Amino acid sequence: MIDGTVGMGGHAEALLASSASDVLLLGLDVDGEALARAGARLAPFGGRVRLAHESFRNLARAAAAHGITRARAILLDLGVSSYQLEESARGFSFLRAAEPLDMRLDPTRGETAATLVNRLPERELARMLFEYGEEPHARRIARAIVQRRPLATTGDLVAAVKRAVPRRAWSTRIHVATRTFQALRMAVNDEPGALRQALDEAPALLAAGGRLGVISFHSGEDRIVKRTFRALESAGFAELEPSPLGPEDDEVRANPRARSAKLRVLERLS
Repeated sequence: MIDGTVGMGGHAEALLASSASDVLLLGLDVDGEALARAGARLAPFGGRVRLAHESFRNLARAAAAHGITRARAILLDLGVSSYQLEESARGFSFLRAAEPLDMRLDPTRGETAATLVNRLPERELARMLFEYGEEPHARRIARAIVQRRPLATTGDLVAAVKRAVPRRAWSTRIHVATRTFQALRMAVNDEPGALRQALDEAPALLAAGGRLGVISFHSGEDRIVKRTFRALESAGFAELEPSPLGPEDDEVRANPRARSAKLRVLERLS
């Protein structure tokens, strides 16, 4: 089995606990701190677990490096974890005003969110906010960001968004900066690109009867998964359900962040 986004190890733990004792799991993550925490959580499973500091966009390379030619299950849980939002101090959350605008899932490489918002032209900022965040006020927010540069902290970004969006247009359901933070995080980490590459590589790794599950929290990502799965139907694969599965009410009450989760599962028939 391969958990391409092992995170804190919750899904990996459940997969291992429900499988035979000879089943091995390869867990990937770009966040080194998350890997360390997953390792501690999964320690009771001993040699059944292998962890690698690797992006799920490189599924085939990671599998080959660990001698895996076929997998009975591959899981991708997109988005960020509670640890990253609440404890990483990398600026993922608009609720923590003093954090630096970093937003890198792998803090050892790549461009930070601050660098991105301070260098992109206004038109590119607006395109990013609309495409990745589906933000209806993308142009106004992009203009406010440019006017308030340089931005260094989450508070700076929240202030720009609040200045741009008329108070009467603020949603009562989500924070006014939710879509902006989501879009910027996705751009910093090239999350759509990573997903597309993983979906190109994952089907070939599945054994007959093997399944690929993808949990998305963004409608654009869900569309990518849906279109990919439908395109594979003529190549010996089938989606288990015609519509994505969502969380039950009790799960949302226990974990409100799960409210927008959508699970799609693809099975290799032959």
